[in-house]
Amino acid sequence: MEAKNISVCGKRMLGDKSVVKGFMYRKYVKRILDVVLSGSALVVLFPVLLVIAVLELVFHGKPVMYHSVRPGYGEKLFPIYKFRTMTEERDEEGALLPEEQRLTRFGRFLRRTSLDELPQLFNILKGDMSIIGPRALLPKYLELYPAEYRKRHDVRPGFACMKLKNDGKSWTWREQFENDIFYVEHLSFWLDVKMVFAIIRAVFDGNKTRVLGNRPEFDGKNLD
Repeated sequence: MEAKNISVCGKRMLGDKSVVKGFMYRKYVKRILDVVLSGSALVVLFPVLLVIAVLELVFHGKPVMYHSVRPGYGEKLFPIYKFRTMTEERDEEGALLPEEQRLTRFGRFLRRTSLDELPQLFNILKGDMSIIGPRALLPKYLELYPAEYRKRHDVRPGFACMKLKNDGKSWTWREQFENDIFYVEHLSFWLDVKMVFAIIRAVFDGNKTRVLGNRPEFDGKNLD
C-alpha cells in the first residue's frame, strides 16, 4: 500500500510512523517528560536540597546559589542556576582570589558528584532547559562556533549530552560539538534513555570531570 503524505507545520512529510513519532517526541512528549520528571525530582530531592543549602551557608555563606547567563534554545540567553562551590575571598585590593584558592572541599565534592547542578531542575521546570541536551556553554562562544555547530542550539540545553561509549578521556571541543550535533539530528526517546544511563555511569565512576575538564577554554581555533 502506498504511503500517504502528511503535513506537519506546513511541511510535507512522508507518512512514516517513525517520522511522526520523532516529531511528536521532539515537539511535545519530551517537554511533558521534562516537566513531570523535574517536578517529581524536586519533591523527592527536597531534603537533599535543604541539607546542601544549609551546608552552603556554613562553608560559603550567602547566597547559597548563583546564576550565570547562558545561551539556550535558539541562542536565547537565560540564567542558569547552580549551588556555589567557591568562597568570595578577595585580596587586599578587593579582587577575587584565583578559583583554585576559593574552591572548598565541600565545593569539590559538589562538583565531583554533580550535586552543584541540582538547582538546574528549576531551569528545566521553567522551560529553559531539558534533562538531556547539549551543555549550555558561555555566550562568548556563540560568535566563535563554526557555522555547522550552531545547530546545537536547535534544542534546549540539558544537564549533559554524553558519549554513549565513554572511554573516560577528556573530550576535545570538536568531539563535544559533533556529539551535540549527532544528538540534535537523531533526537528520540530511546536516545534520551541511553543518554540518561550514560550520565549515571559517568557520575558514579567519577568520569564527568575527566571527560569535560582538563582542556583550554574554547577560542574558535582549538577544536582539537
